[in-house]
Amino acid sequence: MSPSTPDSGWLVEQARLSLKRLTPHLARLFASVASSDLTADEATFFTRLEAHIEPIFAALYELYGDQYDFFYHLEAILTAAAEAYITRAADLKQLDISREAQPDWFQSEVMVGGVAYVDLFAGDLGGVRASLPYFQELGLTYLHLMPLFKTPAKNNDGGYAVSSFREVNPNLGTMRELADLTRVFRANGMSLVLDFVFNHTSDDHDWAKRALTGDAEYQAYYLMYDDRVLPDQYEPRLREIFPDQAPGSFTYRHDINKWVWTTFYRFQWDLNYSNPAVFCAMLREMLFLANQGVEVLRLDAVPFIWKQIGTTCENLPQAHTIIKAYNALVQVAAPALTFKSEAIVHPRDVRSYITPDECPVSYNPIMMVSLWDALATRDVRFMTHTLSKQFPLPPNTAWINYIRSHDDIGWGFADEDAAEIGINGFDHRYFLNMFYTGRFPGSFATGLPFNFNPKTQDMRIAGTAASLAGLEQAQKKDDAQLREFAIRRIIMLYTIVFSAGGIPLIYLGDELGTVNDYGYRVNPDKAADNRWVHRPYTDATHMGNRHDLTTIEGRIFQTLRERIFIRKRTPTLRDGETTFFHTGSWHVFGFTRHRKIMVLANFYEYAQTVDLKPLVSAELYAPVSVLIDLLTGDDYKPDAALTLESYQIVWLERRG
Repeated sequence: MSPSTPDSGWLVEQARLSLKRLTPHLARLFASVASSDLTADEATFFTRLEAHIEPIFAALYELYGDQYDFFYHLEAILTAAAEAYITRAADLKQLDISREAQPDWFQSEVMVGGVAYVDLFAGDLGGVRASLPYFQELGLTYLHLMPLFKTPAKNNDGGYAVSSFREVNPNLGTMRELADLTRVFRANGMSLVLDFVFNHTSDDHDWAKRALTGDAEYQAYYLMYDDRVLPDQYEPRLREIFPDQAPGSFTYRHDINKWVWTTFYRFQWDLNYSNPAVFCAMLREMLFLANQGVEVLRLDAVPFIWKQIGTTCENLPQAHTIIKAYNALVQVAAPALTFKSEAIVHPRDVRSYITPDECPVSYNPIMMVSLWDALATRDVRFMTHTLSKQFPLPPNTAWINYIRSHDDIGWGFADEDAAEIGINGFDHRYFLNMFYTGRFPGSFATGLPFNFNPKTQDMRIAGTAASLAGLEQAQKKDDAQLREFAIRRIIMLYTIVFSAGGIPLIYLGDELGTVNDYGYRVNPDKAADNRWVHRPYTDATHMGNRHDLTTIEGRIFQTLRERIFIRKRTPTLRDGETTFFHTGSWHVFGFTRHRKIMVLANFYEYAQTVDLKPLVSAELYAPVSVLIDLLTGDDYKPDAALTLESYQIVWLERRG
């Protein structure tokens, strides 16, 4: 429980006084290292600490100021930051300086991301390194590798039940190989992104093992209860994340006779962030990864990190305070490290984490859901309405715009947004679930229902982008027209995220039109989780077909690659300024970038015509003599009608 909010002037005074008292101790840490290079480094460290001590102190005092040993923990936390900085490699310190000079680096039009599992895409870290030419061919500048840390052989939640943040899964490589990979990537203009499992560890983690021996210090790293009194007070308001596989939020451990808080799976123990020792321990893990050259950490499951009786224990103010404290400490010890949030919650809550002093970048589930919604309904009005409200972000932040990821699709639109245009949220989710599992008449999708909840009738959807867009069904029917529609859908969706404000992210395999892989069903370690249907191994034959335009792989890969490079030479597509508008057609989606480029996309199987004159007048502002489609080079008169073929998209740049 945090102390009452003190006067801001008192906080500033105490922050400065604390820094003055702790400076001699921190200076001795630098003096203990025999290196002539550290003289300038020490000055840099203290300059940064001086700049950030006030938000650091204020956040930590809010969280832990009521604890008798607060100043002991403050010293431990600042010591952890100093020690990480002292051991940080010289080239990474240069990257820090570069990023401080260009804090909006991630908003550049050259930023294009990919995401993949190490083993599924390339076998191991050596295979990832060998794949650099492929990444460069596609145009990637940002690669997100799915969880690669040491985990138990079983009960690992696909890598999200971490046994050690300082060890790579031996099947994938070593931490030294990871650090070498980041150096190779930096030399080639690529940033490495990793998941930082923020809310919990595996029950196989060293901290958990010590807790299981009865060590009270490490039992306090987690949330443990001798009986059901407190769990029964919490549980009624908690959301079940995996009601089928792991009902409830508490697990009884007979080996220690305690109930352990387990939001996700029973082998994933929630960390106790009300304990400042946990905050410090996780800071050390975070900075260790930064010192391996990781440039972006995706903070997994951030809404759940603070617990309070009488609440849902999601998105509480203290969760934001914790991230702000970590962000400020990173600005001191490793400013090149950027936080990316991941929060599959209400759109309002998703956006609440996205600020320069919390997570400057974030996954954009709102756009992802809206795109699949419009693809099913062929009606873009809900998407336009939702994105007009939910897309804008604060300056110096960015969305990660994506079509698919390793996870399921949950229909996380805001019910109030739906109601504003006459849509019932519950009914609409039911329709989308039926459509994307192929149960709605006329559906082109082949998806699987994930985690049906009989209490709420909710479910989520598993499946690759290609299968959800109709390619799997078209191949089964051997129908050329359906195949053509599916290919056009995939290309259109990705062309939208290439042009919308933010960093576009490709779930690797989508660029080849990869369909569902049902082989997981014969693997006992995967069979119970049908999300593995959209986590296939890379097919060398399919990848080899990418240069053959007569193949599905070649058409999709070469088209996406061309459009990525068009993006990268179009400065107007940088940062997040995007304005969505109604085009006059229910089927045609429209937005502008900086009022200079107008994007129009037809979400219908049939050609649609829009009148450019009112759109140019209302949305581009400046006088326009001609519109050039950057994707094809075709020119259009600004006062004419434009006909878009099925699933066609144009990037119309105004010319005066």
